[in-house]
Amino acid sequence: MRSKPLLSHSPLWFPTVPAIIASVLLPAALAHAQSQEQAKQATPAPATFAEDIAQRRTSAANPVKPEPPLEVTALKVWGRTDRFVHFEKEVEMTRGNMRLTADKATYRFLEDEAEAEGQVSLTRNGDCYDGDRVRVQLERSTGFVENPVYRLVRNHAQGQAKRIDFLDEERSVVHQGTYSTCQGVSPDWYLKTETLQLDTGLDTGTASRSVLYFKDTPILVAPSITFPLSSARHSGFLPPVTGATSKGGVEFGLPYYWNIAPNRDVTLYPKIISRRGLQLGAEARYLGEQYRGESTLEGIVGDRQTSTNRYALTSLHEQYLMPDLKLSWNLNMASDDNYPTDFSNSITKTSVRLLPRDLQLSYGGSFWNASFQASGYQVLQDVNAPITRPYDRLPQLQLHAEQLDVGGFDMSVDTMLTRFWHPDLVRGDRAVVAANLSLPFVRSGYFIKPAISVHATNYHLVNPSEKQDADAHRIVPIFSLDSGLVFERDTRLFGRDFTQTLEPRLYYVNIPYRDQSRLPNFDSAPADFNFAQIFTENRFVGQDRIGDANQVTTALVSRYLESDGSERLKLAVGQRFYFNHQRVTLDNTPSPSRSDLLLAATGRWSSTLSGDLAFQLSQSNRRAIQTSYSVQWQPEAKKVLNLGYRFQRDSLEQVDISGQWPLADRLYGVGRLNYSLMDKRIVDGIAGLEYKADCWSLRFVAQRFATSSTTSNTGFALQLELTGLARLGVGGNPLESLKRNIAGYQSVSER
Repeated sequence: MRSKPLLSHSPLWFPTVPAIIASVLLPAALAHAQSQEQAKQATPAPATFAEDIAQRRTSAANPVKPEPPLEVTALKVWGRTDRFVHFEKEVEMTRGNMRLTADKATYRFLEDEAEAEGQVSLTRNGDCYDGDRVRVQLERSTGFVENPVYRLVRNHAQGQAKRIDFLDEERSVVHQGTYSTCQGVSPDWYLKTETLQLDTGLDTGTASRSVLYFKDTPILVAPSITFPLSSARHSGFLPPVTGATSKGGVEFGLPYYWNIAPNRDVTLYPKIISRRGLQLGAEARYLGEQYRGESTLEGIVGDRQTSTNRYALTSLHEQYLMPDLKLSWNLNMASDDNYPTDFSNSITKTSVRLLPRDLQLSYGGSFWNASFQASGYQVLQDVNAPITRPYDRLPQLQLHAEQLDVGGFDMSVDTMLTRFWHPDLVRGDRAVVAANLSLPFVRSGYFIKPAISVHATNYHLVNPSEKQDADAHRIVPIFSLDSGLVFERDTRLFGRDFTQTLEPRLYYVNIPYRDQSRLPNFDSAPADFNFAQIFTENRFVGQDRIGDANQVTTALVSRYLESDGSERLKLAVGQRFYFNHQRVTLDNTPSPSRSDLLLAATGRWSSTLSGDLAFQLSQSNRRAIQTSYSVQWQPEAKKVLNLGYRFQRDSLEQVDISGQWPLADRLYGVGRLNYSLMDKRIVDGIAGLEYKADCWSLRFVAQRFATSSTTSNTGFALQLELTGLARLGVGGNPLESLKRNIAGYQSVSER
C-alpha cells in the first residue's frame, strides 16, 4: 500500500497535505490515540492497515487464494487498535471490484464491515449506487444502501429506491423503487414496484406488486412480473396478448414461457376468443446433439359457432438413432376443413389446405443410402375451390448408390418400391430401377458429358380401370450429351473493372417413344418450364411418365464478376428445339417444333439496387406466357423498397409492392400490397407505422389476407416494445408478420 510521511501528529486526527494520501495506521499512532497504559498492553499489529486486513482475510480463507487487500484514502483518520478505523473527508475505499466513496466511513475489523454516509457512491461489479448511507460486509458482499439512485451496467438500467439490500454478489432486493432502461431523471417508462429482486447469476428480475408507467401514465398493473436482465430466455408469464379479427372477434391471451433447460422449452398460450370460447395451446421445442424438434397442439372445447370440439396439431422431429441411422417425422392434422380459416391470425398464421404426414427412417453408407418412408395427406377442402387429394405412400422404399470417377466414369443406381393408396382412385404397387453411366470431360475452358441410362418400371394394380392393365411394365433407354464452353475477358461496367464470361451450352437428349396410355398416373405432372428444367432429361416430374425426346437445348450465359469472384450481373437466354413431335402427353396438347424462349437477368447493379427478371415468350404467337420481375432498393439500414410483378397467362397476374421507409425523425412507415389484377382483389395487404425512441418502440400494423377463394380475414396489432423489459400490445406479434412480408425489413429497435 502506498503511503506518504505524516506532517503533523495528534491523538484524534491526522491532517495531511492537500493531495489525498493512502491511510497507514501505525501502531504508535493508534497507541497515541489511546492511553499510555492501553498502548503498553496492546498486541503488536502489522506494519500497515492494509497488511492487517490481508492477514485476517488470509487466515479465514484459503491461504493460496487470499482476499484482495482493502485500500483506503482520506483526509482524516482515527480509530482503535483491532476494533475500528474512522475516515472523514474525501473517503475512498477499494477492494477487488468494489469501490466506495463518501464523506464519512468506518471500517470494523472483527465484522470485516464498512459503513459510510454523506454523498455515498458504491460500485459493485460495475453497478453503481448513490445514496445517503451504506453498510457492506466485504467478505460475503452483503449489506444495504439507503435512498439510492442506481445504475446497472449489464442492461443499462437505472432507478431509485427507498432501500436496496445486497444478499450476495449476484442477488439484491430493491424496496419501494423504480426500474427503467431509459436514461435521464425523467424516463419515458418505468416500473414502480413494492419489491424488485435482481439476480445477475440467473439473469432475472422479479417485480412484486408492480405498476408499469408510460409517459407517467399507468398502463399495466401486475402482482408479479418476471423479466430477463439481458436477451437470455427465462421462465415466466409473457405479456398479455389481445386483439381482434373479423372471424373470431376480440381475443385475449396470457402466454406462459417455461425455460426447462438451455435446450428445451414450452410455451403455454391460453386464449379467450369472444365469439368462440376458450382456446388452449402449447408449443414445445427441444434440441440435443442427436435430436431436435418442435410440436404445437391447440384446440377449443365447444366452439360457440359450430358447437363442436376443434383442434390442430403440428409435430416435427429429427433424431440420429445411430451415427448413420436417422429417424424423422412431419405430422400435421386438424379437426375439420375450416379450422385454418376460422383460427388463422393476421399476424402469426396463414391458411393452409394440404396437411402432410410423413414418417421416415434413413441410413447412409459410404457410397449408398437407403430410406423407408410412409406418407399421407389430410386435405382441408374449400367447396368453392376443391383440390385433388394426392396419393398416400404406404410405404416407400428407396435405395441410391453412386460412385464417381471409377476409371473416369460416374455411375449411379436408384431403386424405388412404392405402394400407392387413394380412397377413390386406382391403387397399386410400383417398382422403379434407374441406372446411369456417364463419362465427363471437364477442363478449364470447356466440358463434355455423354451419358446413357435405363429407366425400368413395373406396376401391379389392385383395382385397374378398363383402360388399364393389372400388371404392366416399361423399359426406356435414355441418351444425353451435355457440353459447354467458357470464355473470359476484362471489361468495364458501371465505371468499374469486371471479368466478363461468355458461356454457350448445348444439351442433347434422345428418348425413344413408349406407349404409356394404359399406365396409371400416381405422381407425374408436367414440369415447370425454366432454366433448371430445360437441362433435364424428362419433361415430366414423377416416375409414371417418361417423355419421348429427340431434342437439343441451347443456352447462352454471360456473367460479370468482381475481382473477388462475386457475381455482379448474370444474363441468360435459352431455348429447346424438337426434331420429332412429342407423343407422350398428359393433356393431349399439340407438340411444338421448338419451345418457348427463356430470358433471365439477375444482378446487383450497385450497393443499393438489385433485381431479377425472367420471361417466357411463346414462339408460336409471340406472346408472353410467364413473366416475373422484382427490384429492391435499399440505400441504408431500415430503408428498403421492393417492387414485383408476376404474370402467368390465363391464370395469374399480380403486382407486389412493399417497403420500410422513414417518414419523419424516428417515425417509419411499413407496408405491403399484393394485388391480383385478374381478380381485382387484395390477396395480401399490410400497412403500419413504427416509432423508435431511445428506450422504447411503438408499432401499429393492420393486415388483410385471403383465407379461401372467396373469404378474407382482417386484423390489427398494436405493440409497445420496452427495451430490456417486454413487448406489450394487442393482436399478437407484428414483428413476425413484417419480417415475413417485407423483404429486407429490419426492426427499428435493432441497433
